[in-house]
Amino acid sequence: MASNAITTITQMMETLPEPQQNQVVEYLREYIAELQDELRWEASFNNTQEQLIEAARRAKQEIAEGKAEPMDLDRL
Repeated sequence: MASNAITTITQMMETLPEPQQNQVVEYLREYIAELQDELRWEASFNNTQEQLIEAARRAKQEIAEGKAEPMDLDRL
């Protein structure tokens, strides 16, 4: 069963000539792929947020304890 949004898109596409329908389909494929990438990135970020917070705490503590040293970009 199609959602209202899919029904609306289908009706809109049916008003277009076939070459333009194909253009819209290609655009939607790319757009949906980007959306899916963004959703995967967000999920990954949310799953690692605690580790990022802990790493920031450790870094802040090491700086406060004088254990950190400036990054030498030439050594990278």
